Amino acid sequence: MHYIEAKTLLSSTNGMNIYRGCTHGCIYCDSRSVVYGMDHAFEDIAVKENALILLERALQSKRKKCMIGTGSMSDPYMPLENKLKMTRKALELIDRYGFGVTLITKSDLVLRDIDLLESINKKAKAVVQITLTTIDDDLCRILEPNVCPTSKRIEVLRILQERGIPTIVWMTPILPYINDTKENINGLLDACIETGVKGIIMFGIGMTLREGNREYYYQALDQHFPGLRRKYIRQYGNAYQLNSPHNHELMTLFHRKCQAHNIMDDPEECFQYLQEFPEAYHQTSIFDFIDD
Repeated sequence: MHYIEAKTLLSSTNGMNIYRGCTHGCIYCDSRSVVYGMDHAFEDIAVKENALILLERALQSKRKKCMIGTGSMSDPYMPLENKLKMTRKALELIDRYGFGVTLITKSDLVLRDIDLLESINKKAKAVVQITLTTIDDDLCRILEPNVCPTSKRIEVLRILQERGIPTIVWMTPILPYINDTKENINGLLDACIETGVKGIIMFGIGMTLREGNREYYYQALDQHFPGLRRKYIRQYGNAYQLNSPHNHELMTLFHRKCQAHNIMDDPEECFQYLQEFPEAYHQTSIFDFIDD
C-alpha cells in the first residue's frame, strides 16, 4: 500500500475509485490490463489520501443530487478498508449531503456499513452490486482466492434484502471450460431468485482477455487447470472476446429463468436503474462504470 495525491476524484459521470489496484487475486481480472495505465504493482494499492476532501468539495458544488458510483476498477471493500475506513467515510459524506450511491463489491465487509446504506436508501437510493461467478465455493477459492466465497456473498444478498436495500448481481465472467455449465448457471440463478435481486448483469457466457490480464490468467490456468492454456490458444488465439461454446444454450436458460421471476436481465435496463436518482428529486444523473 502507498499513498498518492489525486487531482480529482469524481469522473464526469459521477464514478469514483478511492483505491487503485486490488488484493483479491481474481485470476480473470480485467483491471490488470495495461490499457488502464497503472504505474505500480497491481497488489500495491494506491490510496488517494485526499479522496474525502475532493469528494466533499464535489458534492458541495453539485447543483442537483445524483447517484455516486464506486467499485468499477477496485473493490471499495478490500481488506485494507478494515483499517482505513475511507469507503465508510465516503458513504458518510454521501449520506450527509443527500446523494444516492451504488457500489460494486465481492466482500462481505460491505455489511459493516449497512447502517449508512440504510440511511442513504431511506433519503435517496442505495444499491449494492455483488459479483457472483461460481456456485462452488471450492472453485471460487481458485478463481477469487483472497475474497469471501460465493456462499458468504449470497448471505450478504439475503441480509440486504431483509433490510430493504436493492441489489444487482454481476454474473460475469463465466470462464470457458471452467464454470460455463448448466449446473453453475442454474445454481447462481436460484440464489439470485431466493435473495430477491433486482437485476442480473450478464453480457454473455464467456470472458475477455487482453494484454496484462491475459498473461496473469494463463499463469493461473497452468497452475490450477494444466493443459487448458493450450486449448484456449488453439480456440481463441489472441482474441479479446472469448465466448463459451455453450453461450447460446446457457444465455437462453438465463433469460428464460430471469423473465419467469421478474428479474431484470438486460444490461442496459440494469444500468438505467443504477443511474436513476429517485423521482422525488426530479433528477437523473448518468454515470458509467469505468473511471480512474
